[in-house]
Amino acid sequence: MADEFAFTSDSPDAPARNASVVTPHDTNALANVSKALYIGGAGNIAVRLVDDASDVTFAGLSAGSILPVRASHVRLTGTTATSIVALF
Repeated sequence: MADEFAFTSDSPDAPARNASVVTPHDTNALANVSKALYIGGAGNIAVRLVDDASDVTFAGLSAGSILPVRASHVRLTGTTATSIVALF
């Protein structure tokens, strides 16, 4: 399959090139810093953003929404959303 964009540079605001299922954990970091998080099941998500030293909780997220954040961690405590996918 041809990819016309294969040799273009990647940036934080470019579309994601990879994705991985997120298992929320209170101490483990994500394998890759996200460009965004896909929220499959409605709820709250507690994250640590890449340039911040504290956590923040995004409340009331709808199923099927995309949260455009560069997260380094998705915390188990405070996260009620399900089927989370990191886009990077």
